[in-house]
Amino acid sequence: MKITDLLKKEGVLLNQHPADKNAAIDILVGLHDKVGNLNDKAGYKAAIEAREAQGSTAVGMGIAVPHAKTDAAKHPGLTAMTVPEGIDYGCIDGTDSNLFFMIAAPAGAADTHLEVLANLMTMLMDAEFAQSLVAAKTVDEFLDLIDAKESDRFGKEEAAAAPAAAAAAAAPAKGTKVVGVTACPTGIAHTYMAAEALEQTGTKKGVGIKIETQGSGGAKNVLTADDIKDADVVIIAADKNVDLGRFNGKKLIKASTADAIHRSEGLIDRAIAGDAPVYQHSGAAAAESDSAGGESVGRFIYKSLMEGVSHMLPFVIGGGIMIAIAFLLDDYSIDPSNFGSNTPVAAWFKSIGGTAFGFMLPVLAGFIARSIADRPALVVGFVGGALAASGSTFSSPGGGIPSAFLGALVAGFAAGFIVKGMMKVCEKLPASLEGIKPVLIYPLFGTIIIGVLMCLINPIVGALNAWISNVLMGMSSGSSVVLGLILGAMMATDMGGPLNKAAYVFGTAALANQNEIGYMIMAAVMVGGMVPPIAIAISTMVSKKKYTEAERKTGPANIVMGLSFITEGAIPFAAADPLHVIPSLMVGSGIAGALSMAFKCTLMAPHGGIFVFPVVGNVAMYLVALVVGSVVGALLLGILKKNVEE
Repeated sequence: MKITDLLKKEGVLLNQHPADKNAAIDILVGLHDKVGNLNDKAGYKAAIEAREAQGSTAVGMGIAVPHAKTDAAKHPGLTAMTVPEGIDYGCIDGTDSNLFFMIAAPAGAADTHLEVLANLMTMLMDAEFAQSLVAAKTVDEFLDLIDAKESDRFGKEEAAAAPAAAAAAAAPAKGTKVVGVTACPTGIAHTYMAAEALEQTGTKKGVGIKIETQGSGGAKNVLTADDIKDADVVIIAADKNVDLGRFNGKKLIKASTADAIHRSEGLIDRAIAGDAPVYQHSGAAAAESDSAGGESVGRFIYKSLMEGVSHMLPFVIGGGIMIAIAFLLDDYSIDPSNFGSNTPVAAWFKSIGGTAFGFMLPVLAGFIARSIADRPALVVGFVGGALAASGSTFSSPGGGIPSAFLGALVAGFAAGFIVKGMMKVCEKLPASLEGIKPVLIYPLFGTIIIGVLMCLINPIVGALNAWISNVLMGMSSGSSVVLGLILGAMMATDMGGPLNKAAYVFGTAALANQNEIGYMIMAAVMVGGMVPPIAIAISTMVSKKKYTEAERKTGPANIVMGLSFITEGAIPFAAADPLHVIPSLMVGSGIAGALSMAFKCTLMAPHGGIFVFPVVGNVAMYLVALVVGSVVGALLLGILKKNVEE
């Protein structure tokens, strides 16, 4: 595949005059749509804008490379535009951009095209070539220049060969030897341009250099053990986490991809001077490998949360849908109190689904911990999450009152910092004990510490739970609408946690009264618990800019879980952005619960979601309450949540 296979003649415009950055984006997106590269023009533009919100894709030297890897792209492709007088595209060096290439990369497509795009990125680092493209008079001349450059640089037979490997093969054998890694979040443009800038500068200064690119298509030009051993200095130019463990004991310079593109000479000069600090790997690669300049506390928390949420999500989806299938296949009339397990087939689905669901909290906590302190923290986080699920206390080690997903969040972060602290303490131990740290010291003492911590947290949550239950009991004889509002909101507060469980237990206890108010309470509780996943599903389909690509893919599955009264389907979204998601869902669920009470809807079953609607009193208005609450929740999510950084 060649660059001109991705860049069609109809996708190139020369001598354009866009008024500003937004106008330039509109033109380039329109070209992609014109040549048939898109299946969702608006969705693709939103993905481009989300990437720009993360940081301008203007890379200097008059070049801008807006790009997005998204389901909105039908085919991998390029569009191009020249703006001879230039426009302000937000470049870090303050210069205007006059040469634009916009990349469309399908999220699930094969990655053959990525190496071709990498070749284009490296070719653009040749300033003379880039200016010749700006000066092109016709589209044919523009494409011929690219064809000639590609053939000249990579050979007609191997037009898609990795540029980094070619540069490494030509590197001089003497003088300072440098190895490095470049990586950006999307792994399409900046990764390769940073590598090319470092290689060009290193070659010019007589430095032996080899750069590994960790792009969207996987690592290329991978550094071998001998490469690292022979290197004098390591340069990490990355905007995302890079595993640094293999560089232990080497002089190491950290930078961003922008630094490598714009200030490669300074980085190489520093490598030649040899004044970089020696990197000492402590085992916490994920915590220590951020790009230069550090990161904010909010960004650190977000990255750690997403590490846990992304691994937890398959357990929630798989287990939740299997439980929903159990309700679908079961016979409610056999034993209402055992709905979901009355028949052998239903019981099998519910048992397997429940097993998958049971991993949810340990996985969440475990991978949050791993994000902070790498693999040694994984077991401590898993144990902390399991203790949050079981509710273990000193007086009841086998299980008390669960602290659920909020407790698992605490456990995950606590486990990460516990292990990280232990790593610091253990640095002074003899080198002969290095091998037993990750297999004995960290898991043993980390598990003891997290066990003590969770046994302290769970009783506090239990006391809160009891207090809330008492308050609710006192309200049951008062305003039913206010009670429905509170119960509905509680079901969405922590979704499986103590407040959710307090409301649910209160609802099931009310059934024992076998009167209308008891049945109304249970109905309000269930509709409040059904709203959060459904609101999330609606929001991911309507407010696409507010969610990552992975969230948009998994969001619609929450409709099934919401209709099945599996509130936990909303947990991954709440965990990733609790300050905006939880209040939105609380309002939606609260309104649904209040409307259910106002319409005097009743329910005599403690579970089942839509599968027990045949036994709901005033079912038509119950559906109205569910729809209104879900829509309100989705609207608030669209208002409160910020556009995502892909």
